[in-house]
Amino acid sequence: MNLFPSRRRPAPRIQAGDDLQANAPLRLDGVTSHALETGRSRLLTTAAMFFLAYSVIGLRLLDVSVLDRSTGHAAPTATSRDPADIVRADITDRNGAILATSLPTVSLYAQANEVQDPAEATRKLIGVLPDLNAAEIQERLSSKRPFVYLRRNLTPRQQYDVNALGIPGLYFEKDERRVYPHGDLAAHIVGMTDVDNKGVSGIERRFDSRLRTDHQPLRLSIDIRMQEIVHDEVAKSMKEFSALGAVGLVMDVHTGEVLAMVSLPDFDPNDPPGGNDVRLFNRATKGLYEMGSTFKLFNTAAALDYGVATPTSSFDATQPLHLAGAVIHDDHPQARWLTVPEILIYSSNIGAARMALDLGAANQRAFLDRVGLLAPTGIELPETSTPQVPRVWREINTATIGFGHGISVTPLHLITGVSALVNGGEFHRATLLARAPGAAIEEERVTKKKTSDELRQMMRMVVAQGTGKYADVPGYFVGGKTGTAEKAVNGSYRRKAVLSSFIAAFPIDAPRYCVLVMIDEPQGTKETHGFITGGWTAAPAVARIIAQIAPLTGMLPRREMQTPGFVDGWATRDVARAD
Repeated sequence: MNLFPSRRRPAPRIQAGDDLQANAPLRLDGVTSHALETGRSRLLTTAAMFFLAYSVIGLRLLDVSVLDRSTGHAAPTATSRDPADIVRADITDRNGAILATSLPTVSLYAQANEVQDPAEATRKLIGVLPDLNAAEIQERLSSKRPFVYLRRNLTPRQQYDVNALGIPGLYFEKDERRVYPHGDLAAHIVGMTDVDNKGVSGIERRFDSRLRTDHQPLRLSIDIRMQEIVHDEVAKSMKEFSALGAVGLVMDVHTGEVLAMVSLPDFDPNDPPGGNDVRLFNRATKGLYEMGSTFKLFNTAAALDYGVATPTSSFDATQPLHLAGAVIHDDHPQARWLTVPEILIYSSNIGAARMALDLGAANQRAFLDRVGLLAPTGIELPETSTPQVPRVWREINTATIGFGHGISVTPLHLITGVSALVNGGEFHRATLLARAPGAAIEEERVTKKKTSDELRQMMRMVVAQGTGKYADVPGYFVGGKTGTAEKAVNGSYRRKAVLSSFIAAFPIDAPRYCVLVMIDEPQGTKETHGFITGGWTAAPAVARIIAQIAPLTGMLPRREMQTPGFVDGWATRDVARAD
C-alpha cells in the first residue's frame, strides 16, 4: 500500500486514431493551476523587492549627489551647517532699501580620493565650467585629499550641468552668496566680503561679527536716492573735467548722519578688482588732502569766537606777506585792506594769514581740535586716516593753515567740521548708522551761537556776491566756500595740479544739510575759459545736487529768508567773481 501517493498523475495517452482538433484548448487540472499561481506570486514578490531596493538606492544617490551633501559621504573636514548659522544679515539704507543681502547657492567640491580619472574628470568639468583653470583643477583632483573645493557659488544651470556629467567623487555643498543690488553705487560704504563670506572692507568688515550673529538688518544712515544723485553728478563732473578722481558727501548737520558718500573711481562689489587697484581706495574717508581755501571758514570762525575779529574788522592785504622765507600772495589781489567778509568773498590768502597770526598758534590749534580736525573722525569704517599736522606749530604753520595749507585732512573731516560751524556751534561725530527717531545725540558745543550766525551770513555772501555764485540754487539760499589747493608733489607744489572743492550748507539761514564736492586735478574746458578753480568746477555740481535732493526731503523753495535778522548779503564794496 502506497502511504505517500504521488501528486503527479500520468499524462493521458494519445492513441492513433484519436480525433484531435488543432485548436482545442489545453485543459489543466487543479493541481497544475495551483502550482502556476504559486510561481507567479513568488515572481511578483521578488520583482517588488528588487524594485524597492533599487528605489532606495536611487533616492540615496539623488540625496547624496544633488540635494544635500551633509547627509552623504561627506569628509570629516566638510562642515554641515544649519541655515541659521550661515545667513549673513542684510544691510539697508535708512528707508529699508537693501544694499547687501545673501542668496542661497551651492559650491562644488570633490573627495579627491574617490575620483577615478582626474584627467578625464578635469576635461569634462572644463567643458561645462570653462572659467576654471585646468591645471589647477587636475592638481586638486589628483591630490587624493578627502575634501577640495573646485568652484564656489554655482548657478542652478551650472549645478545641473556638472551633475549630468556623472563624475564619481564630486559633491555639492549648500552655500550662500553675498549680493549687492546697487552695484558700485555704495561700494565704498557697504564694502564687500571674500569667498568665505567674511567682510573684508567697508561696513561688511567693520560689522562682520554683528552681521553673522544678529539676523536683523543693519540700517545705515545713507539715503540711496541721495546717494544716486550725488554719484551721478560727481561722475559727470569728473568726466567733464577729465579728473583723476572725485568725492561727494551729504551730511545732516544736526545729527552727523552721512546721507551720501561717493568716492570715484569706484568698483562693483559683485565683481571687485584685485590687489591694490586704485578703485578700492576711499578718498572720502582715507584720502588726506590740503583742502585749501575751504579752511578759511575755520580760520574766520576761530577769530570771531576768540574775539580776535568781528565782521567789521579789517586786515592789510595791500602787499604780499613775507614770512620765514616764504611769500604769501593772493591769486586775485585787491591791494587794499579787506574786511573779514571780504577775505572770504575774495578768498584772500593774505588776509586769512594775517587773521591767523592775530589768532595765534595755541588758539588756532585748540579750535581745530574742538571741531575734530586733529583726530580720526570715528566713522564706522575701517578705511580711515588720521590728519597730518605740523610736528612743531611755528608761526609760518599758523599763517598757512589759516588758508588751508600745511595741514591735511580727509573730506569727511571737512564736512563734519563745517556742519558744526553752521548748525549753531554743536559738534556731532560723523556716523554711517541711522539714528533712531528721538534718540539722544551726543553733542559738544565748539563755538558760540553768535559765531555760527555771523559765519553763515558770510557764507551766503560768498555765494550771492563772490566766488561761489555757480553754487546758488534759487529758493534754497545756499551758503558756502570755494577751495582750490595746489597739490604737493615731492615736497613742492604743482600749480596746474589742484584739488578743487566747494563746501555748502542750505538753507543757510537755518541749515539742515551740508554738501561737499571735491575734484582731483580737473582740467580746464572751453566752458570754464580754462579755469580749474572750485568756483568753476565743484560749485556747479553742488548746485545740481542741492536742486535734486532738497525736494526729496520735502523742502519747498522760498522767496525770502525766514530767520529773523538774517539778510541776503551785507553791504560791501563791489566784489570779484574769481576764486
